[in-house]
Amino acid sequence: MSRREEYQQRAEALLTPIVEEQGFELVDVEYVKEAGCWYLRGYIDKPGGITVNDCEAVSRIFSDKLDEQDFIEDSYIMEISSPGLDRPLKKEKDFARSLGKLVEIRTYRPIEKQKEFCGVLTAYDGNSVTIDEDGQNRVFDRKEIALIRLAIQF
Repeated sequence: MSRREEYQQRAEALLTPIVEEQGFELVDVEYVKEAGCWYLRGYIDKPGGITVNDCEAVSRIFSDKLDEQDFIEDSYIMEISSPGLDRPLKKEKDFARSLGKLVEIRTYRPIEKQKEFCGVLTAYDGNSVTIDEDGQNRVFDRKEIALIRLAIQF
């Protein structure tokens, strides 16, 4: 396990009870380097959406817990935010919640000369994702998928 994965797991273990006590859902935790700075991000959600005040409440408690545990060696910026409408589907619960909904898929390599697909999510498992694209089922190997997220319709 990499140091980054360890930090993400430990942060998720600290953040989960805080988020659940507030009545929210922990969508994801990431520890990433952007523009030379490390970021520890927690994404939270609830029915009807997350507010700035929700993020602030979780952030204050989480910050105190991180200070107590002090397990991240690097200097970093901690953020708590909403995952947004265009959040990627990563976990089992994301796929389950999105069954029957329109999704966008981007692949690492072209498939039949294209890398972007859009269709209704009809099935998924640990190895594959199936969408209905204009009445035709299209099955993708999960390893081929660079990004899958809900399609935003205007």
